[in-house]
Amino acid sequence: MFKLSKKADYGLIAVKHLALHRDQHACSANEIAEEYGISITLMAKVLQKLARYGLVGAKHGSSGGYQLAKEPSKISALDVINAIDGPVLITSCVTSHGACDATDRCTVREPLRKVNESILSVLGTVTIAQMSEETHEPALVELR
Repeated sequence: MFKLSKKADYGLIAVKHLALHRDQHACSANEIAEEYGISITLMAKVLQKLARYGLVGAKHGSSGGYQLAKEPSKISALDVINAIDGPVLITSCVTSHGACDATDRCTVREPLRKVNESILSVLGTVTIAQMSEETHEPALVELR
């Protein structure tokens, strides 16, 4: 089963929260964690990782907290997921490092590479701005 990690889920939640509150104030890890019922310690780690990758910035002082380092339209879901989990791979054989015992006889490596590329394309197309919009649309992107 292809599934995002909890940390990646929390990263997307945090970045969306920061996008929704970007004109109001910097948000603390505590505020975000409490809003969504997430462990404060885990949220702090997620935000620190996002800060290391330049997606959020930490503001120190009495009105401190985290803010987006870029416009929400310039941050993709893939950016957040890569910052938290590293590269998205549905199977290790889609990389140049993913040789296995069946490489010479494998009939699914190329189709799986195409599936992986499609997933990356969709995740790279969906922006935090889109995720933050109140919309009645059935989907963020059209799958073909």
